[in-house]
Amino acid sequence: MTKARARHILVDSEAACAELKAKIEAGAHFEDIAAQHSTCPSGRSGGDLGEFSPGQMVKEFDTIVFNEATGMVHGPVKTQFGYHLIEITSRS
Repeated sequence: MTKARARHILVDSEAACAELKAKIEAGAHFEDIAAQHSTCPSGRSGGDLGEFSPGQMVKEFDTIVFNEATGMVHGPVKTQFGYHLIEITSRS
């Protein structure tokens, strides 16, 4: 079965999500931005979600994690929880 590791940043608005993505693309560290801005408890650990399989996350999240390129920041991705930036750190 396919498994992936990812980290994310969760915020309340698409505009805030896009602003944080621009900071990361300009050289800010994903982990630092997650710790400072994510509303998810995982922010304290740099947004790390650990390893998971398809179906363990909401559909919009799974679609990105199991289909898009690893090592890149994807988003804003809207889910029922808010807006996410997602970095897929590995997939096997």
